[in-house]
Amino acid sequence: MKYLIGILLLFCTINTFAQTAEKPLVQFTGVTHNADSARAIVPYVNVTNVTTHKQVYIANYEGYFSFVAHEQDTIRFSSVGYKPVTVVIPANVVNKSLVMEIMLKPQIVNLPVFRVFPWATTDEFRKDFLSMKIADDDLEIARKNLSSASIHALEASLPRSGAESFSVEDMHNSIVNSHSITNPLLNPFAWGSLIREITAGDNSK
Repeated sequence: MKYLIGILLLFCTINTFAQTAEKPLVQFTGVTHNADSARAIVPYVNVTNVTTHKQVYIANYEGYFSFVAHEQDTIRFSSVGYKPVTVVIPANVVNKSLVMEIMLKPQIVNLPVFRVFPWATTDEFRKDFLSMKIADDDLEIARKNLSSASIHALEASLPRSGAESFSVEDMHNSIVNSHSITNPLLNPFAWGSLIREITAGDNSK
């Protein structure tokens, strides 16, 4: 029984190879281009005969390739950064030669975002986190701006406004004019005038 199964498998394999060998050979030639720009050449493209799984070719630096395959073989073109392209060689090729231009579509791969942190270990991150100075909130900023030290520093560094200049000038003038004003209690003429007004008031009564 085992020998019978082995003979059948051998017969099927021989039949498959015979069918493959019966297909006519074709000289497959072409150039690999960028589908977005026909003038751009895609060099060193991998060319694989998917039907036989054994024949692998590589296009040269100008994208040129040429090899022998059978009719109705499936050929796969692949390159890094481009979507693979599959071509089936048609049957009954004229003159047993097929020339084709292979257009490869660029493939964009979006990689996930990767963030690099300055800490080599979690211990370094924990140390920096605990020693980190937190920024002041709005209330703390207002409290610092309204403190007496901050106000004195601003008064010393900032120029005076127009209103402040007028108030300072008025204060200066009042101080200067205060020295020219005499105290009536120290004036004997004022006392005499006061006594006369009192006496004249008693006589009127």
